Amino acid sequence: MAKRRRHELAPVVEELISPMNSLDDGCLMHIFSFLSPIPDRYNTALVCHRWRFLACHPRLWLRVERPIRDAMEPGVYPDLEAAVSAARPGDTILIAAGGSHVACNIQIKKPICIIGGGDLPDDTVLTCSRGFDNALEFLSTCKIANLTIRAELGCCLLHRGGRLTIQECLLQCEQNPLDHLSFPIISTAIEYDPFSSLKEQGHGVTVVRTRIEGGARAVRTNGTLALRHVRAIYSRSSVFFWFEVGEKVEAPVH
Repeated sequence: MAKRRRHELAPVVEELISPMNSLDDGCLMHIFSFLSPIPDRYNTALVCHRWRFLACHPRLWLRVERPIRDAMEPGVYPDLEAAVSAARPGDTILIAAGGSHVACNIQIKKPICIIGGGDLPDDTVLTCSRGFDNALEFLSTCKIANLTIRAELGCCLLHRGGRLTIQECLLQCEQNPLDHLSFPIISTAIEYDPFSSLKEQGHGVTVVRTRIEGGARAVRTNGTLALRHVRAIYSRSSVFFWFEVGEKVEAPVH
């Protein structure tokens, strides 16, 4: 019965999709560019292999390139701050590999993903100059991946709220006489904040296969969260960390 039902629906589905499939790739990509990345463009990518390729095409991402090859090309920005300002919730920002990109006190209040465009985290470097508190400040659920974030003084990442995922990155605090003021990650989030719009999602930081160098210690928590589930793997030249910053777990009372 189910097979017959699917067989009856197949011509109807094909008839609905065929007019769209008759369009060329450029026209389809232009249509997809008007869709919100999540959930519309995500759902579009599930239709078929061709739509997946077009919906995930780099031209539909926001890109940071320096220098910009074509000033008229949409979605390309000279720096990360401009790309973050233009991003919509759910957007992905791809930062071109090569050279060093400036990132000083960039505040992120919407859920986005920031990815380095190189083969390794070392290929894409964000630098926070001396005199600034942090490179990136997160107030929403975000993900960063494949990036090197370097702070001359202060912290690489300031987490104020939401769920932050740090995957396969390198966080560096440069050595200086004020090392006790430097931290790769600082979290000031309060788990049960009645005024937070993200209280239903909770707050936390998840670190996956990330190298951490310099600073007084890897994480400083000024809120109600605590470091937990720490795991480290030593290689010949580096140490890779996995850990979480989340709600404190009270020890059971016997």
